[in-house]
Amino acid sequence: MTSPAYFMQQALLAGRQALPGCLPNPPVGCVLVQGQQIVSQGFTQPPGEHHAEAMALERWPGDCSGLTAYVTLEPCSFQGRTPACAQALVQRGVARVVVAMLDPDPRNAGAGIRILREAGIEVQVGLLGAQAKEDLRAYLLADAP
Repeated sequence: MTSPAYFMQQALLAGRQALPGCLPNPPVGCVLVQGQQIVSQGFTQPPGEHHAEAMALERWPGDCSGLTAYVTLEPCSFQGRTPACAQALVQRGVARVVVAMLDPDPRNAGAGIRILREAGIEVQVGLLGAQAKEDLRAYLLADAP
């Protein structure tokens, strides 16, 4: 059986594909898992284009109700140049979201997690958090706690 850590490692690898094109946004990765299989993945695109979650969701045309999203950084909660990723996960009906680390950006900082939980989505935070922080530290707006 494939472990949750394996899926988060795959999300971290996906995030690394975002560099350097995603800058100044952080190189976030996302994998969507159905059962024990990755069915889609995404990573942060150049500014104004898809974030990791939106790319992964766009690549999966099917039902999301049984899917788990593994994301290296807390999904964004606000509309910037792109729609809020937390809302996109809610709208598509993802069942569960596993997040490596919270976003220290004060515009987000826990708000993405609240949106997911308030929508009834199961959320786990901290899986491979130290590894995600190492990958993302130089690209975040504030130092992560």
